[in-house]
Amino acid sequence: MTDATRPGRLRAWFAGVLPTLRLRLVVVFALVALTAAVSASGIAYWLNRDAVLTRAQNAALNDFRKSMEDNAGSLPRKFDCEQLRDAARSMAGTTQNYQVLLFGEDARGEPCAVASDRSAFAVSDVPSALRKAVAKRRPVDDGNSYPYHLYWQRITKKSDGDPYLVGGAKLIGDSDTGTPSGYMLKSLAPERDDLNSLAWSLGIATGLALIGAMLIAQAAATTVLRPVRRLADAATRLGEGKLDTRLKVSGTDELAELSRTFNQTASSLERRVAELSAREASSRRFVADMSHELRTPMTAISAVTEVLEEEQDNLDPMIAPAVQLVVSETRRLNDLVENLMEVTRFDAGTAKVVLDDVDVADQVTACIDARAWLDAVELDADRGIMVRLDPRRLDVILANLIGNALKHGGSPVRISVRTEPDVLVIEVADRGPGIPEEVLPHVFDRFYKASASRPRSEGSGLGLSIAQENAHIHGGSITAHNAPEGGAVFTLRLPHGANALPEDDEAHGDPDADPGDDTPGTGRGDGDGDEGGSR
Repeated sequence: MTDATRPGRLRAWFAGVLPTLRLRLVVVFALVALTAAVSASGIAYWLNRDAVLTRAQNAALNDFRKSMEDNAGSLPRKFDCEQLRDAARSMAGTTQNYQVLLFGEDARGEPCAVASDRSAFAVSDVPSALRKAVAKRRPVDDGNSYPYHLYWQRITKKSDGDPYLVGGAKLIGDSDTGTPSGYMLKSLAPERDDLNSLAWSLGIATGLALIGAMLIAQAAATTVLRPVRRLADAATRLGEGKLDTRLKVSGTDELAELSRTFNQTASSLERRVAELSAREASSRRFVADMSHELRTPMTAISAVTEVLEEEQDNLDPMIAPAVQLVVSETRRLNDLVENLMEVTRFDAGTAKVVLDDVDVADQVTACIDARAWLDAVELDADRGIMVRLDPRRLDVILANLIGNALKHGGSPVRISVRTEPDVLVIEVADRGPGIPEEVLPHVFDRFYKASASRPRSEGSGLGLSIAQENAHIHGGSITAHNAPEGGAVFTLRLPHGANALPEDDEAHGDPDADPGDDTPGTGRGDGDGDEGGSR
């Protein structure tokens, strides 16, 4: 893992564990509060622990030093073990409540070790390192006034598991020989219990601080997220097209400034959309009016061209090419007018579907038979595939797709029909060179030209766009891709359940929606029939 991807993965993991901003705020507040409380409690505990132990330790050691000076120091030069035992018991009888162990040599020079309470304090309880330190004589100089010092060590007895303080010192005399050494054993269990109580109190305080921090975080998150949620709801309504959505602004903080910015943006967007809608409506009216106005003269011109076409063999050879040009251009213009009228119906939202139960194989056969394409098309479709749709609009879709395949790919064109769960799939594949990759995203665009140097073509440039719109009005779609073995493949997908279609029981079609000659092979990719060679 590189350094660049590690932060991204960490952020992704963090976002997955804490998906909401509220949860993140609460967790962050809780972590900060927990860290602060644990740090403060730990510092307080260690400071109090050190103070309690130091106070208890100093009090016991000072008392032991004084008691040893008073009792062991008053022993005769030649003492016996009984006198040493009495001194140990006398030393243990102070208010510090510790046990005493004394070592020395009696008058006969024999070692004597006595304890104030043998069951509570034995020689084995004194660490060997402490005994060595107590018995070690140090040279007296300017930095050391005494040859022997008082030493201490904290231990835990295995017998009861309680903590103890062990201290020891050697009585300073005229001679080291026979001078007794004394040790004290003081239980630190009360101090331990006090420190445990303090630890519990600090732990409870930490827990309360954590709960308080989480409650504060919840309140802060609510305060912060409420306007954010209102902003999100407003943005959703704005995205749904409710351009009059505005936020109530109060305060002068960053969220209030964000709300003002949102309101300004919404106002600007509303004005812009209103302007664009007005322009689009004007454009639609212009195209619709122009199409209707052109239809009447085009009807008359078409009638004249039909007559001229019938008499073409009787015309002067010099005039015949011009007549043929007029006939072809008139047909092209008539197709363009019909396609423009169809486009205006889609744009205006007035296009209707007239549903019927259709055998898809029969419908495809009728489409190619009506246009004399039977010899150029291979059909792979089972009989009995019944789908509820608009047969006229399916005919328009098939005519455009098959016509384009024949024009640009050549015959034979293969049509396959199959069903998938709740979907009818019709594929139209040709044997041509395919569609250039840079053209594929634009094959369904209106008037798209793959070659800017050849803007004029036989088609209207609207056929594939109209086919796509007819698929959309059924709740389906058309996609285009190139087959691996060569050739272009157009795939039509339509839902085949009646409840999946936008059926209009009152729709009987638009009188102006006569398909006419709405099946010319319009240009693929660029909208022009003569652009096929540029694929």
